[in-house]
Amino acid sequence: MLKSVLVTGGARRLGALICQQFAQDGWLVWCHAQRSMTDAQALCAHIMAAGGQARTVQADLGSETDRQQMMAYIAAEAGSLDCLVNNASSFEPDAAHDFSVHGMRQQLEVNLIAPLDLSRLMAQEKHLNSKTGTRSIIHVLDQKVYNLNPDYFSYTVSKLALERSVALQAQALAPHIRVCGVAPGLMFLSGPQTQANFDQSSQMNLMRRAIDPAQVAATCLFLAKHDALNGVTLPVDNGQHLVPLSRDVMFVAGNESKEDHA
Repeated sequence: MLKSVLVTGGARRLGALICQQFAQDGWLVWCHAQRSMTDAQALCAHIMAAGGQARTVQADLGSETDRQQMMAYIAAEAGSLDCLVNNASSFEPDAAHDFSVHGMRQQLEVNLIAPLDLSRLMAQEKHLNSKTGTRSIIHVLDQKVYNLNPDYFSYTVSKLALERSVALQAQALAPHIRVCGVAPGLMFLSGPQTQANFDQSSQMNLMRRAIDPAQVAATCLFLAKHDALNGVTLPVDNGQHLVPLSRDVMFVAGNESKEDHA
């Protein structure tokens, strides 16, 4: 029987690469999307045309009911998950002195509560694998959790809490489920960023080169397959977390040189 993985936010960008990595390794991939179902369906069709197994599933991760229904549907169709990759996130600009309580709650719901709730639902599945440690949960974090600056305040708070949850969940869910994290650096254009800004920002790391998102996706698969890894987070960021900046990298690019931070 194929191992199965649920990738939240799997239709585009990093999520799509994660889906492809797992499918190429022989997993049944559940590609979650909310508003990007057309992209999710196209991705799954591409995976299946290449000989892989992939199916779409739709849910609003900000809704507890939707989360429960999604997990129940997957369990009914394919049995218990072998891996959950919490990739979906909400990334909206705000500041500690100027944030909307409603907006913060939305980001916390998607970035923190949803991953923890999906993890809880996975842990409650009745048909656990008899071999301990073969099931895993992977939280996609951000190098910002190791390299703080005050920009994107609510997003950063949510990712910090999720990063701390990696160790707590690893302790609580052992020995049946392992929990790990991956903390990428800047990989794609974000928010108001221009291509020129991205081209410079993406090289503001120790290696002075852009991060390959495919390597982040491959790290997720690596964590899912290696049973000795538990309660750890791997930064995949060309050393970006070791380059302290006073603001988010997109706001620094153009104002300070790479040499000042390498």
